[in-house]
Amino acid sequence: MIAAMMTLTMLGSLLGLLLSLAARFFQVPSDALREDIMELLPGVNCGQCGYPGCGGAADALVAGTAAPTLCPPGGAALARTLAAKLGRALDASGGPPLLAEIDESLCIGCAHCGKLCATDAIIGAPKQIHVVLQEACTGCGVCVEVCPTECLQLRPQKPTFDSWCWPKPALVGV
Repeated sequence: MIAAMMTLTMLGSLLGLLLSLAARFFQVPSDALREDIMELLPGVNCGQCGYPGCGGAADALVAGTAAPTLCPPGGAALARTLAAKLGRALDASGGPPLLAEIDESLCIGCAHCGKLCATDAIIGAPKQIHVVLQEACTGCGVCVEVCPTECLQLRPQKPTFDSWCWPKPALVGV
């Protein structure tokens, strides 16, 4: 019994040492800027930016082929952060992000939308009225496509203290 425990302990230690050496010698170098951008992005891989997930969007941002405003779920705050991180000018002409909203008078509680929501932003039980959590919604639009009663619509985000931006003043007499 003791010999078996000693053998397994020695074998585990030797294999652990070999794994740590292999990790050191076969390490793939990574781009620090890409890793920083990946940490900033929401990570829901919704595809609204036109790239295959947040990894593709981060690669495009590092390469300079995408604008810092590419992520609708991230909103204006993420766009400002990405622009500062990349040292680029911010073009915020896209308007407020669109988020899902349910018309409760039309909702029949079919629960099709909640099953497909990647961020679990839609809550509700079958045959009950559903609600969209605006803080969790990414505005991907998958729920709108499957709703049989068309009670789900993408509407501009309601301004909150976190998302509100002072509008640019109108240039009068210039």
